[in-house]
Amino acid sequence: TGLTTGQRVVTVQQGPLYRVRGSHITLWCKVSGYQGPAEQNFQWFIYLPSAPEREVQIISTMDPSFPYAIYTQRVRSRGIFVERVQGDTVLLHITELQDRDAGEYECHTPNTDERYFGSYSAKTNLSVIADTLSASMAPQALTLTEGDAVELTCEVSKSTTQHTHLSVGWYHLQAAGEHHAEEVLILSKDFTLKPGPSYEQRFLAGDVQLNKVGNTTYKLFFGGVKPSDQGQLYCEAAEWIEDPDKSWKDISRKQTERTSLAVVSQGRDLSVDIAAAETSLSEGDTLKLSCTVEAQKSSSRHFQVIWLLNGREMARVDPHGVLILEKEYEARMKLEQLRAFKSSNTIYVLIISEVGLKDNGTYHCSVSEMKTPGDLHGIQTSLSSGIQVNVKPTESHMRLSVSTSTPQVTAGDPLILHCEVQGATSPVSVQWWHLPLQRLGPRVLVATMEQDGSLRLGSTYQDGRARGSLRLEKASSGTFTLVIPSTLDEDDGGLYRCEATEESRGQSSTAEGETAVTVNSMGLGLHAMLRSRVATVRYGQSFELVCQVNANYTLEEVPASVRWLFQPSPPTGPYHELVQVFPSGTVAWVTAQSHFKGKAQLTKSDTSFRLHIQSAVAAHEGTYQCEVEVWRRNIRPLEQPAATTRSNAVGMKVVLPESKLQVATKDSSVEIASGADTAIECRIVFAQNNSQLAVTWYLLPPLADGTPLKIIRANHISILEYGSEFSSPAQKSRFLSQRVSSNVFWLQILSANLGDRGKYYCVVEEWLWLVDGWYKLGEGTSGMTTLEFKLPERELQIEKTNQSILAREGEGATLHCLLQGAHLPDTHLSATWFQVKKSGRDSVLLTLHHDGTIKYPQESLAGRLYLRRPTAGDFSLTLSSVERGDAGMYYCQVQEWQQQGEGKDWALQASACSGYTHLTTIPPESTVMSRICSSPPLLNFILYLPLVLILFLALAVFCWYCKYRK
Repeated sequence: TGLTTGQRVVTVQQGPLYRVRGSHITLWCKVSGYQGPAEQNFQWFIYLPSAPEREVQIISTMDPSFPYAIYTQRVRSRGIFVERVQGDTVLLHITELQDRDAGEYECHTPNTDERYFGSYSAKTNLSVIADTLSASMAPQALTLTEGDAVELTCEVSKSTTQHTHLSVGWYHLQAAGEHHAEEVLILSKDFTLKPGPSYEQRFLAGDVQLNKVGNTTYKLFFGGVKPSDQGQLYCEAAEWIEDPDKSWKDISRKQTERTSLAVVSQGRDLSVDIAAAETSLSEGDTLKLSCTVEAQKSSSRHFQVIWLLNGREMARVDPHGVLILEKEYEARMKLEQLRAFKSSNTIYVLIISEVGLKDNGTYHCSVSEMKTPGDLHGIQTSLSSGIQVNVKPTESHMRLSVSTSTPQVTAGDPLILHCEVQGATSPVSVQWWHLPLQRLGPRVLVATMEQDGSLRLGSTYQDGRARGSLRLEKASSGTFTLVIPSTLDEDDGGLYRCEATEESRGQSSTAEGETAVTVNSMGLGLHAMLRSRVATVRYGQSFELVCQVNANYTLEEVPASVRWLFQPSPPTGPYHELVQVFPSGTVAWVTAQSHFKGKAQLTKSDTSFRLHIQSAVAAHEGTYQCEVEVWRRNIRPLEQPAATTRSNAVGMKVVLPESKLQVATKDSSVEIASGADTAIECRIVFAQNNSQLAVTWYLLPPLADGTPLKIIRANHISILEYGSEFSSPAQKSRFLSQRVSSNVFWLQILSANLGDRGKYYCVVEEWLWLVDGWYKLGEGTSGMTTLEFKLPERELQIEKTNQSILAREGEGATLHCLLQGAHLPDTHLSATWFQVKKSGRDSVLLTLHHDGTIKYPQESLAGRLYLRRPTAGDFSLTLSSVERGDAGMYYCQVQEWQQQGEGKDWALQASACSGYTHLTTIPPESTVMSRICSSPPLLNFILYLPLVLILFLALAVFCWYCKYRK
């Protein structure tokens, strides 16, 4: 089961590793010290340099869906795969390394242990570098006599920035189709020479040498070639790098082209002669060569014949008479322009019909004797002498001229190119090429028309959606017209080349010509300017915005759209789209901009777009822009626009109707008896007939710091909103806003008490409905109305001494209110307790009415307030469970009432207010007093002194306040 007693350890191939682009690389990973099955699973991840913290999944041995999308295709096609070497060892293969494969690789093994113990992953770095290794050797076809010396040269170079070594080796193939090459001589990466097994003795004897000349030249030298050297020779270079684990890895290998070597044995009875029917030919003539073999008892011997042109193999005929051609001659054989055959066992024939200039040169035939027909190596070889064949060119009278009827166009316009061929005596094929601007890139094939009229488009022009359906037409016997229906952009400009080729009797003649075309970008010179005759309009007036568009081409001939943009004032974010007019004339409004729809008229002239707004409203105030898009013509359907431009911003201000509101500003005063009802008046001097009014009532208490208290607001649609000081149910029931007439508002105060003293005023707002909503036109503030209370002629005798008490939070406190002396017979007493708020307004805590009923305006305090009345004149208030917010000043008001007769109302006879009681709260379980009691006398005095001073200071402030109130 693979159980071990150690902790799990995952190891991966040590990095950093450097590998070349395009190579096949492997990374090993193994795990040890694990528990569970012997066959462990592995997961590979990569952290790319562009996002070193992001984990990207590559491949897993357990989950086919593991790879991320960028690796899925490569994993499916086995461009990336995992090879399991053992149950706990794997190799990650990347068959063709790419630049994006560089990064930090992580190998992870999912847990199979009873508990997590050890490491479960390991990382290594891989860098992808360019493949700079090159190896080259000029290909040759050499025929040497046994014993001749020969030297072959191989050029090898590299420019890798990392420290690498080179190895250079020479290899030998016995036959062209053979795949197993034997080593001749190798210069290893550690600079030692190692001969192949077949060449070891010759190397030790100095007959085979490898010499390095300069930095890049390596030469293989044979002191005397042997028949066994016959075949093909090539050079192979390898670049090696030392990995961090001290092992050397070949990161790149390159092979050169091959040199063919034929070795003629000495002292054999084989001879060869070559002859030609004619050696001086014209293009289109026929060349016939014969190769004659002379040997004893030739009929019972087996020969292979190789035809050579300028030392390079053309064709070979094996002992069975089977013809084997080099690839470049296969097409000519299919056209029946080349034949090579065995006429007899000693006569071999090569026929080339319709010769051309490429058939010029020296011809040889090489004959090898085979021991048996199936042998790959000859027992002797003989090379004929060379025969020189001269092919004279036939003058061509073909001429070509190229022109265009569209030398300068705008993107989207068609290109029309003409190629006129004259003087051709047979059908021609035509190729059109595009050479980019400044000739900075390779030429691109546009289209080809073969001699039979068949058309083939270049890969770039096969998709008709980009440039339309390209046409190449033969207008007459010698005129070819290329039409590109829609140019893409300025890159379609440059040179267009026409190449005409005439094939006749094996002769090929070509003529070419070019014409220049300029394609202007649709964005070139495209500019939009927005303007308006006015910047300010009155409510209900109309205004017009004109978007003037300029371009270096005729705007009316290209599809164009306009998008109108709007940013309200003040800005609430980026510009919003109002409406778009498409090239087809379709208008698309944005739903959110419904206040424009129905009021806007959209028109287009030759080069301008107009937005006309009728009956402007406040919502039309803001900043406008227009955005114009143009498309290439002749392309349907329209996809991405070819160019876009946005205009300058134009601001429009909508002036609302002027407010005529006037509010009475004369100050007044009202004096009432305590407990009576009253009304404060707010009078409108003038307002527009079609406007609506909102009224807000304020109170400025006698001791306020200048900040008025909001009482109640009735907005323009009669919705009420109370201020925080007047939001309790008891206050809402006493303060009422009422519209008495079209120009008079009242604030009614029911059962007024001393806490209602102060100055009252109203703020009136004038609102008008303007098509799309309510708008505030203006506001006015009334004069102040002072509310005072009449005092009865007789004053009750009540304790008026100001007091200060301490109360611990959570405990109870008693506030004293004592009536001195007796009250009149047949009278009843009422009492009201007040708390002075920070706002300066006196808030009613409790009221004992003359009929003995008690009311608590502040319901939240009802459970903590107690009026015990141990005697008829004692109206002391007990406050239970004192809280920090209870700190402040309190006073009581006692009133004497007498009924005016049986069944009649009660009348106020006398009244008086007590002195103020200042309540100071201290934290619960305060340690101040305990420290005083437990300290030595001196310490007691030191600790007690600040408290005494604080109390005296508070009492002084309290006395000043009470005096001011009186």
